[in-house]
Amino acid sequence: MIGSNGFTRLSGRDAVKLGVWLFACLLWIAGPQVKAQDGQRQVPNAPGTNLADASQQGTTAPTPQPQQGQQLGNGNPSPSSLKLPNLLRNVSPGEGAPPPSTSTSSAPASADQTSTTPAQPQAPLANGPAPVIPPTGEGPSVATYTMRTRVNFVLVPVTVKDSHGAILPGLTYNNFQVYEDGVQQRITFFSEDPFPLSVAFVIDQDLPSDTMKKVNDALSAFQGAFAPYDEVSVYTYATHVSQASGFTGAQSARLSATLDRVKSPGRYMEVPSNTGPMAEGPSINGHMIDPNVTPTHDGTFIGIIPKENYVLNDAILRAATDLSQRGRGRRKMIYVISDGKNQGSTASYKEVVRYLLTNQIAVDGTLVGDSALPVYGFLDRFHIPWQMADNLLPKYVSATGGILDAELSRNAIEASFARVAGQVRNQYTLGYYSHISVLDSRFRKIEVRVLLPNVTVIAKQGYYPTATANQ
Repeated sequence: MIGSNGFTRLSGRDAVKLGVWLFACLLWIAGPQVKAQDGQRQVPNAPGTNLADASQQGTTAPTPQPQQGQQLGNGNPSPSSLKLPNLLRNVSPGEGAPPPSTSTSSAPASADQTSTTPAQPQAPLANGPAPVIPPTGEGPSVATYTMRTRVNFVLVPVTVKDSHGAILPGLTYNNFQVYEDGVQQRITFFSEDPFPLSVAFVIDQDLPSDTMKKVNDALSAFQGAFAPYDEVSVYTYATHVSQASGFTGAQSARLSATLDRVKSPGRYMEVPSNTGPMAEGPSINGHMIDPNVTPTHDGTFIGIIPKENYVLNDAILRAATDLSQRGRGRRKMIYVISDGKNQGSTASYKEVVRYLLTNQIAVDGTLVGDSALPVYGFLDRFHIPWQMADNLLPKYVSATGGILDAELSRNAIEASFARVAGQVRNQYTLGYYSHISVLDSRFRKIEVRVLLPNVTVIAKQGYYPTATANQ
């Protein structure tokens, strides 16, 4: 209906239609703007896609790469690149997404992704995988690590000298080969760092008086051969074995006092008297009081013939028994200063050597007296049946892989302390797992080879296995 003022009056139904039409036009105009704002709106990450969730799962979330025609807002992809059905698949409430599959049958990565798998080091070919090598300067001497091994693990200290007799440093495990009963073993542990030492110092007090005086004067230099973290126990022997002190610090005042206390006058070299008032010695009812006085076979006179006892075997066994109780992180050695004579010992040489090799104890020492003479000392090593063992010390040293010096003068004896201790401290340590079961208790021969010309290799000849775990 048209009024007089020129405007058209619409009915109620026409007004509703016009409003709906205008609202539709507004929606059509505002639609692109709403869609553009949605493209810039931030959408929270699904579980397992942000850095916090990834740190809880132990992995790092991958950074999304922008695609052509898309922009990343604050490090998050646009809604068009998220596939919510895939993100929510296999997600358990409260547990998050499962870890990504590591199957080798998965599809190859795209060209724009970078592989994060580290390169694997190649194992050396000589002995298989590389052995455990402690960092230089952080070896056993400062006790920065604990090594736990199985019961068939074998440690072999090795001394390597050049053609001039000097210690050869700077070798690696690739320079060594270890054979047990003729079968090459794979080296699984290697160290050139010094171990702390547990030392049993054994002093022969039945030396001739002139030799004993040289030894007494040289004892003051013994402490200087060892480090503060070493420990020393002192033993003496003649006709029996005595422990002068338990294990104490190598630089302690207690050890100094002990070394002063054990000084002995030695044995006087007297000629037996077969005539005169002192020939027979004191007696009661016709029986000699002194058991060392023995009648001769012809019965014409009584000769004063002293019985000699040098219980070297018992002394080494007593020291080894105490050393076996010390900590396994220490290198155990018995340092003997003696002429090597043995007679009257309860323990036999074979029994003592077996105990030493079973407990990984080395015998080192300084040979003094007439046994230190080049020719005479060499002949002493050959035992005459039913006679006193003149020089057993070199045999102990050779069997256990120790080091021996033969010296005559006081200054040479003092120098030998530092020389022997220095060679022990600069040993290489090799370790391997034996291919033979520990239930087989038979002796196993060890041979260590160094792949260099004109070198001398000093190591123990073998060992007896035990069922005791090493740490």
